[in-house]
Amino acid sequence: MQISLENQVAVVTGGSRGIGAATVKLFAEAGAKVVFNYRQAAGAAREVVRSCGQHAPNVVALRAEVSQMADAKKLVAEAARRFGRLDILVANAGIWNAEPAPIEQMTERQWDEMLAINLKGVYSVIHYAVPHMIRRKSGRIIVVSSTAGQRGEAFHTHYGASKGGVISLVKGLSTELAPHGILVNCVAPGWVDTDMCTPVVRNRREHQQALRTIPLRRFARPAEIARPILFLASEMASYMTGEIVNVNGGNVLCG
Repeated sequence: MQISLENQVAVVTGGSRGIGAATVKLFAEAGAKVVFNYRQAAGAAREVVRSCGQHAPNVVALRAEVSQMADAKKLVAEAARRFGRLDILVANAGIWNAEPAPIEQMTERQWDEMLAINLKGVYSVIHYAVPHMIRRKSGRIIVVSSTAGQRGEAFHTHYGASKGGVISLVKGLSTELAPHGILVNCVAPGWVDTDMCTPVVRNRREHQQALRTIPLRRFARPAEIARPILFLASEMASYMTGEIVNVNGGNVLCG
């Protein structure tokens, strides 16, 4: 059975690379109209649109910084203006720094940037998307977290805190928004073979150390995270809300 998002309108944040780009392509193939944002990589964003082939006319890239409320508002408004509605929000945009940041050395700027993009950036787009969904008495919100949000991550505690924060946000919103027919879920990936993880992949010692923690002994491909996101956006997940879907190759076993 093929999943269809025909006639659905989706906003995907961080859609120019990695998990976001894979999600944009998969949603377009499933029949959705998609608006996604990018921060700086205009060329990569254009390539994502081009790669959607025959579905490209229904895919729009917009430069926006979702940690800024005005930009988040603009992104959501563009989807509603261009396609007349908003059914699905995938809050995926995020950053990670491969350089260790021990808590006693972590700067205020490092902390603030991580929380602004990874946590405030999720709040901002949800804040503006929800009124559109309430009016329609339906909607799907899928947030991308991380195994670091479940178990913490030494020397990257600001990242773990930001990703743990979005898990708590998802759980609270799932109850808050259920009366409006809005389902709120989360996907928590482990290591994924994206440019964000390139520094680890290029470092043989760190790469082997990471692989040893994964029973499947490999990093995920971006499409392997995008598929569960597609599932949560579809009618196949019509009775799921407040869930954390773990896609980590067995790296973190959560009940």
